[in-house]
Amino acid sequence: MAQKQIEYKNNFFNINYEILNQEQKDIMIFLHGWGSNKEIMKQAFGNYLQNYQHIYLDMPGFGKSNNEIVLTTQDYANIIKEFISKFKIDNSKLTIFGHSFGGKVATLISPKKLVLLSTAGIVEEKSAKTLLTIRMAKIFNRFGLGKVTKLLRSKDVEQMNENMYETFKNVVDEDFSENFKKYNGEALIFWGNKDIATTLNSGKMIHSLMKNSKFKSFDSDHYFFIKFAKDITDGIS
Repeated sequence: MAQKQIEYKNNFFNINYEILNQEQKDIMIFLHGWGSNKEIMKQAFGNYLQNYQHIYLDMPGFGKSNNEIVLTTQDYANIIKEFISKFKIDNSKLTIFGHSFGGKVATLISPKKLVLLSTAGIVEEKSAKTLLTIRMAKIFNRFGLGKVTKLLRSKDVEQMNENMYETFKNVVDEDFSENFKKYNGEALIFWGNKDIATTLNSGKMIHSLMKNSKFKSFDSDHYFFIKFAKDITDGIS
């Protein structure tokens, strides 16, 4: 494991990363989802695609990569682009795997090939429970009861500091339809048909928006790629 320091908006980000198969020329970058880290991606894909160099990294605020400011998805994409430039990687030859939130970041980077795994970015209807929680949080905030509001936070952010909580609010309900539509490279879209975080319909919608894309689903949940990594990588050249 190693770290690469990136300067962005007058802040320094120490990006924790690991490279496998360094002797290979063709490169794949793996971006994890919200609340996760590089290890889950390495666990899934590290033993496959041996003819590619793999770069696994912790995005800012996750794993062992720091973040001291509030970020947007575009900020994440810009930081990862800076990281990529440090290695002098040709974007026109690059493949990026992105899971969930990482899929949105990968889409903004716009590499030659995208491998999207249950990617976020399609706004879905919220459950009654979620809507009630949001209303209660707004009421408590209005009366200065911020400590009570923290008790209502999603499991995705309950261990996060305030910077990351505000970042989460920036990225959680983005409509990425236009970004998916603008992507001109090759996209391979994989999904878990029992996914309740980003539903199967979202995957089908992304497939319909991306002009040059293929879609396949598996009988599993949001983390389907751990179980079906071999099936996913068998279709990648």
